[in-house]
Amino acid sequence: MSDRPPRILLADDEQSIQTLLSYPLQKDGYEVVRASDGREALARFGEQAFDLVVLDVMMPRMDGLEVCRRLRAESPVPIIMLTAKAEEIDKVLGLELGADDYITKPFSMREFRSRVKATLRRASMAQAAAENGEAPEPLKIHELLVDLDKRSVRVRDQDVQTTFVEFEILAALAQAPGRVFTRDLLLTRIWGDSAYRDPRTIDVHIRHLREKLEQDAKDPEYIFTVRGVGYRFRDSANR
Repeated sequence: MSDRPPRILLADDEQSIQTLLSYPLQKDGYEVVRASDGREALARFGEQAFDLVVLDVMMPRMDGLEVCRRLRAESPVPIIMLTAKAEEIDKVLGLELGADDYITKPFSMREFRSRVKATLRRASMAQAAAENGEAPEPLKIHELLVDLDKRSVRVRDQDVQTTFVEFEILAALAQAPGRVFTRDLLLTRIWGDSAYRDPRTIDVHIRHLREKLEQDAKDPEYIFTVRGVGYRFRDSANR
């Protein structure tokens, strides 16, 4: 992020929700750009740089899931989805399409502000580390190359596109080969705490990483499940 305040794109078709969410964000020092439907959200995103996008799933003209899919095709910007409590399928679809987090309605303003702050803080820390040259040397594991400075991933000489959260999870695991991470620990490493978050979110991101990195996601070479506990990264050339 630059010297300007973090800029958030807030897309929701309900004016009352926009006002309710915009006020605390602006009070926290963020710049908020509003959009009332999916097409407007895409238009606003194309006009300037954003540090975070908050998308309601149910919007006219183009829903939040399609907006998420299109944004993720061109940008790694962190995305938080807003979903109704009964729409469990939308949470899964949002993560499938590359969303980094989701918040279930109804939610408290404290929860919303916590999620936004945590996501922006993590993104800011990652960028600051890269700009200051603090990132370690690229990690080379078998046929996988993880460049922490450039936030890039290559496997079998092919570039791999990851979302913000996918990269953070991969980096955490790869920097501690052999260590077992619980889901709650990964949630804390990525967002600063595990409050308000469903540990199953980690499972979805792990599955996506396996689909992108492994030749056979059912017989992984890099990310292993430790049943009843969590996940670990291969600790040697022989796993």
